[in-house]
Amino acid sequence: MSHRGGKMQLHYGDMTDSSCLVKIISAVRPTEIYNLAAQSHVKVSFELSEYTAEVDALGTLRLLDAIRTCGLEKSVKFYQASTSELYGKVHEIPQTETTPFYPRSPYACAKLYGYWIVVNYREAYKMFACNGILFNHESPRRGENFVTRKITRSVAKIKLGQLEYVELGNLDSRRDWGHAKDFVEAMWLILQQDSPDDFVIATGETHSVREFVEAAFSYIGKEIVWKGKGETEVGQEKDTGIVRVKVNPRYFRPTEVDLLLGDATKAREKFGWKPKVTFKELVKDMMESDLELMKRNPVA
Repeated sequence: MSHRGGKMQLHYGDMTDSSCLVKIISAVRPTEIYNLAAQSHVKVSFELSEYTAEVDALGTLRLLDAIRTCGLEKSVKFYQASTSELYGKVHEIPQTETTPFYPRSPYACAKLYGYWIVVNYREAYKMFACNGILFNHESPRRGENFVTRKITRSVAKIKLGQLEYVELGNLDSRRDWGHAKDFVEAMWLILQQDSPDDFVIATGETHSVREFVEAAFSYIGKEIVWKGKGETEVGQEKDTGIVRVKVNPRYFRPTEVDLLLGDATKAREKFGWKPKVTFKELVKDMMESDLELMKRNPVA
């Protein structure tokens, strides 16, 4: 089945179903394929570990095989959405294309297979297949169970009097957060090069969950001060003392990734990519969007 809306045509497919992938590729005969399909939530991957492997690891293999089955391995350019989570328990800071991987979740382990099978098919079959090792990229469209979007949705609700406080996990987790629109442009640029290669795409800045919280509250004119330690730590409004942030251990991961910080020098030197949106602008974009959303529909 397919559905046409404007210039975009949607086809129904599933990464666990090889035959549907072959059908879609043979019908569309694409020149570029971007594999962004994944069970992409790190915490969820501990609960759905087999499914995550099925989609993220074997799904990538099925897609590469479908390209070959359709006889398009010489004409299709293939982009694999690899991830900074591959670095996990980091061996060096910042992380580059040559930093060793040390995955710390079933999601990252599945993505590790995806990464290497892309390299293998590139070398074995001379396919134009590339990995973009993208660090965290966010936008107003981010899923609501991801920490950045959870923060901006909650702070919007707090501003509008729809919520009293937000519960989070590890406040000291540090990430390299960029805007999805910058990162999608990088994906496209990777496939426009003369030869296939793998690239780290990152902002080169790291911020903690705590800083993201502070930036989101600052957007609504509230300063947050932190009291207590560990699981009993809270974030209070400076002027009123009202508790707006609590820690809930249920959001901790069995194995945590403490710090991710990427070095995108290779992408900058090869095709001039660098991020345009700053950390503050990213938070502002997400806050504006979520304030609008919650005003329109308090139960959104």
